[in-house]
Amino acid sequence: MNCEIVHRTSYKYRVPVTVSQHAARVEPRTLANQTLEDFSLHIDPPPALRKSRVDYFGNRVCFFAIQEVHSQLEIVARSRVSIVAATPPALSLSPIWNKVAKLFSDPVSPEVVEPYEFVFDSPFIRAAPALADYARESFDADTPLLEAVLDLSGRVHADFTYDKVATTVATPLEEFMEKRRGVCQDFAHLAIGCLRSLGLAARYVSGYLRTGSGEGRPALTGADASHAWFSVYCPDLGWIDFDPTNNLMPGTKHITLAYGRDFGDVSPVRGILTGGGKHVVHVGVAVNVV
Repeated sequence: MNCEIVHRTSYKYRVPVTVSQHAARVEPRTLANQTLEDFSLHIDPPPALRKSRVDYFGNRVCFFAIQEVHSQLEIVARSRVSIVAATPPALSLSPIWNKVAKLFSDPVSPEVVEPYEFVFDSPFIRAAPALADYARESFDADTPLLEAVLDLSGRVHADFTYDKVATTVATPLEEFMEKRRGVCQDFAHLAIGCLRSLGLAARYVSGYLRTGSGEGRPALTGADASHAWFSVYCPDLGWIDFDPTNNLMPGTKHITLAYGRDFGDVSPVRGILTGGGKHVVHVGVAVNVV
């Protein structure tokens, strides 16, 4: 399956900006079931400086600086991605979760050295007894890891309400737990926090959902915008994705953009500027099969 993605981000500033510097992580990754066929990034006004590199987590990031007075900024990423269906893992055959957690305890098992860094706290996600308590309902002593994670993901979906205006990027996880309303970023952060609180490795994934439902089904929650979900590390299988916002395991409708410890590592566009005052941001994403 081939998909074309148009990701448009526009800023309108109340006061003209004199200088701005930005980092854009809007180039989809190439993975086992996902291949980036083509990518372009249009920036208006044109930046005076522009460089691309791969960040610590392997995500492609474009740094650019605009050194002329401007009252608006538009960033348009166009991608073409080929996706193939992957065989889902047998959840019941995954190792018992507490045996996996023991691999990450001191001394760390050599087989989990690479994902070990995703067990620790990150700026947006801190392990806490309340998160461990919430998770334990899904994690009985003899439950296979992936079965437990799927159950946790389903409970997050059932217990929390998707609400675009209930939270912001800066809303603490504790506040989301109290309000029980938020967006896909919050759902992913909560699940990751629960898993890390049990000593498991989990990471944040940003990406897209294929626009439109097809077959008479409603569109998935999070379409027409950037989306987020999470992955848990399972020995012998690697990183396995779960989408608590939609209560499913990602497949051909999910397109991976970037991954990191939490949202702060993979924000699609971020920057600093001189001037600008209050501003209006509009983000639109269209994903279509071609």
